[in-house]
Amino acid sequence: MIVSYERGTAAEQAADALIVPVRAGAWPGAAGDAEVSLVGELDAQLEGALAALAADASFAGALGSTLVVTTLGRLPAKRLVLVGLGDEAPLPATAIRRAWANAVRSAVGAHAAEIVSPLPPTGNLDDVGSAAEAAQLATYRYTRFFGVLRKDEAEQDEPRLRFVGELAESEVEVALARASAVVRAVSLARDLVAEPPSTLTPATMVEHAERVAREAGLEITVLGPADFERIGAGAIQAVGKGSVVEPRLIHLIYRPEGDVVGEPVGLVGKCITFDTGGYSLKPHDAMLTMKSDMGGGAAVLGTMTALRALGCRREVHGVICAAENMVSGIAFRPDDVLTAMNGVTIEITSTDAEGRLVLADGLVYAARQGASELIDLATLTGAAVVALGDTTALFASDDRLAEGLLAAAASSGERTWRMPLVDDYTARLKSDVADLKNTGGREGGAIIAALFLQHFTEGLPWAHFDIAGSALAEKTEGDVPKGPTGTGVRTLLDYLTRS
Repeated sequence: MIVSYERGTAAEQAADALIVPVRAGAWPGAAGDAEVSLVGELDAQLEGALAALAADASFAGALGSTLVVTTLGRLPAKRLVLVGLGDEAPLPATAIRRAWANAVRSAVGAHAAEIVSPLPPTGNLDDVGSAAEAAQLATYRYTRFFGVLRKDEAEQDEPRLRFVGELAESEVEVALARASAVVRAVSLARDLVAEPPSTLTPATMVEHAERVAREAGLEITVLGPADFERIGAGAIQAVGKGSVVEPRLIHLIYRPEGDVVGEPVGLVGKCITFDTGGYSLKPHDAMLTMKSDMGGGAAVLGTMTALRALGCRREVHGVICAAENMVSGIAFRPDDVLTAMNGVTIEITSTDAEGRLVLADGLVYAARQGASELIDLATLTGAAVVALGDTTALFASDDRLAEGLLAAAASSGERTWRMPLVDDYTARLKSDVADLKNTGGREGGAIIAALFLQHFTEGLPWAHFDIAGSALAEKTEGDVPKGPTGTGVRTLLDYLTRS
């Protein structure tokens, strides 16, 4: 979607569709909010027909509800897209995101190519950015593999959204540019998760990272099996050795221009480009979405693309642990014992608990690059999905870090819930033949996985996002279409640019 801004009056704009925000309980003609005056003005121009149509459709301004009506040529806009803002006051950013996402999706669904919208009624530039971001993300599509049967869909022109209001153009354009940087970052993460495993491998993930490094002015180092042998990273090497495509550890560094604020941050992403489960083979149905097992790595790469555009003042190290978990004559096996980069030995009780193994080496590596705190993201456990559904689970060893990340998640609209690190459960990881087992039973599985990872954080403040339930959406909701969500990118960008 192409987004722009011009000064003017929304009701006077010619377009295929005009978005009309409506507060619940303020319909129409009540004094006060800008969105009420707009809907009142339009209803007056239509001689009360708009209110009658809304009443007939039981549209009352509930948050995210929409109603598309034709103006029959009586207004400059061909259609009006009424969208509910709900009744919460002050109007939160989450409501703005949902309203503008649903409104734009409804407009596009009505075949509108030129869409006009007033600015959010709060007059806040951050809210302008939220509306623009949500509108663009709501219309995201992945069309790379549309063939001859869907050629027309792939070649559709992008819809255009034009905000209209009285704020200074220079201020709004800054907000729109920031929103577009976030959208590009999230869209990259979604694209990578959507890509089939035949074309997205550890090797091609390196190619994506190299392109990002060139475009975003990042330093990049790529480690392979010989490097893993040299530094003792036996966990990621073991996970990836069953594939003909060798595992890779991708290290990206963002260094701010000018003054640096705070200490370096390490981001670590699980990037299993396809997960068969290895010798602990997954059932067929469970394997169907396993191209998404690299969602954590995708989130890290997406985040790294936008740091410079958003003016991040912190040094950031992005570490992506890329491997395929395949079955072959040299694949790692249950009962193997691996040695991670920090010397901790790990007995393998399930080769399908491989994500925590690649993260183990990735966390140690990131810590040894000088990071002051570590944040990892991984589609790690089905237990997190059972516990929280499509809400992201957050585990953290440090309350300050956890609070900052939870605030960032709330600000960015990515639903996240902090989970406990129950120390007593650590005993379930005790091995008879090594320092640790890589699994500890089904009960409390997400907690046990997090406790396993904590052994590789080198004593640094650390947070772990288990995005197993939030990396893919089963249905369209708000600014997240069905499919890959790009979850984690907005939270990380908010945290890194505001902390």
